[in-house]
Amino acid sequence: MTEEIIIAGFGGQGVLSMGKILAYSGIMQNQEVSWMPSYGPEMRGGTANVTVVLSDERISSPIINSYDTAIILNQQSMDKFVSTVKPGGLLIYDPNGIIHHPERKDINIYTIEASEAAGKLGMMKIFNMIVLGGFLKLKPLIQPEFIHKGLEKSLPVRHHKMIPENEKAIDIGKDLIKAVQLV
Repeated sequence: MTEEIIIAGFGGQGVLSMGKILAYSGIMQNQEVSWMPSYGPEMRGGTANVTVVLSDERISSPIINSYDTAIILNQQSMDKFVSTVKPGGLLIYDPNGIIHHPERKDINIYTIEASEAAGKLGMMKIFNMIVLGGFLKLKPLIQPEFIHKGLEKSLPVRHHKMIPENEKAIDIGKDLIKAVQLV
C-alpha cells in the first residue's frame, strides 16, 4: 500500500500540521513516510501545501506530480491541484470560500464543512483535525491509537492537554464528510 497525498490551503489553516500529524502517525504505525512542506515567505495568510506519502515499502522520491488524494482548503489550491489527482483518486475540500467547484468526473469528490463546524464550536484551531477525520473515514490508513501517538509527537508538550479536543474533532469530521454527486 502506498498513498500519495497533497494537502493545500492558506497558511494558518493547519495544513502543515495536518501533514505532520499524518506523517508522525504513519511512523508510529511502522510505515515508510515522506513529509515535504511548501509555503510562501508570508506563511500565515499565504498559500501552503504539504505532500505526505505513506507506504508499506520504501519511498523512492518525495517529489510527486500526481496524487491519490488531494485535500483542498482554498480556491487557489483548488485551481492549482484539482488536475493533479490521479483518475479514480480522491478529492476532499471544504466548500467555504470555494467559488469554482470541481467538475471532474473521473475522481471521487467529497466535501467537508469543517470551517462551519469549527466556527459553531468556537474552536477554529481544530478545523484541520475535522478535515483529517473526514479523510480518515474515507481512507482509514492510520489506526486511532497511532493518530493519538502522532498527536503526542507533533504537538508541543504544553499543548498535550488539547489532544482529547483534537481526537473529538477527528470524530466530528468522520460524521461531516459527504460525497458530491456530479450531474
